[in-house]
Amino acid sequence: MLSTNISEEKLMVASKLEIITLNGQNIDHEHICCAIGSDKKNTARAQLKKEWLKQRFPEGHTFKKFNVRGKVFIEYVPAEYAWFPITAPGYVFIQCFWVSGRFKGQGLGMKLLAECERDCRTRNGLVAITSPKKRPFITDKKFLTKFEFQVCDKAEPFFELMVKKFKRNAPAPYFSEKAKQPALPGKKGLTFFYADLCPFNADFVEVMIKTGRKYNIPCEKIKIESLQQAKESPSPWGIFSVFYDDEFLTYEVMTEKKFDNLLQSKLQ
Repeated sequence: MLSTNISEEKLMVASKLEIITLNGQNIDHEHICCAIGSDKKNTARAQLKKEWLKQRFPEGHTFKKFNVRGKVFIEYVPAEYAWFPITAPGYVFIQCFWVSGRFKGQGLGMKLLAECERDCRTRNGLVAITSPKKRPFITDKKFLTKFEFQVCDKAEPFFELMVKKFKRNAPAPYFSEKAKQPALPGKKGLTFFYADLCPFNADFVEVMIKTGRKYNIPCEKIKIESLQQAKESPSPWGIFSVFYDDEFLTYEVMTEKKFDNLLQSKLQ
């Protein structure tokens, strides 16, 4: 069972808010929490994500969100259909889990996780990728630890796979051997792997490529368009990763300024 020290008052607030599960019938008129702007660019991003989700629903992909205008949602999927290089038979993989801004500290994340647990109790357990310290776009390890998740595998340079077993004797999930030591032997320049699972990837790949070309660095982008491609990813963060020459550089979608700073640190 989930337990926390969140105040009863905050839990009451969470209990009064509605959780919506996206599906083929409502997705066209519901907003996607990670791309909620009404401008042309965010509208296009949201539509990209919606089309990706429509293809994934038959595989058991679940997207739950609070009925608020903000980033308060959880995505999960049977691990055999997770677009990440993990093996976790019988488990459910938490693909994206986000509570941001003014919605933090109200018990909303706890309630979303509880919803996920209820949905998945007949499975072996839950799995998520974390990191020893808090990092952008990665589910917070400290949060999951509060709810009995434990590290079951690691991958370079800082990724950890965490599991919460519902069945004690279930096999432990693990990263693929290829992803544990991310590398592109013999490769030169910048190589970008990205998927439409995140609606920001396609736009920011172009921003980051433009930045790389300022330094006359050869750039290649590889779009991940199938489950098999994702499972064979050379990076633990299967849906987005950047390599500089043969080495893993980052999993982060970055602004021009941030990526420029990262490149300068490598070129010095």
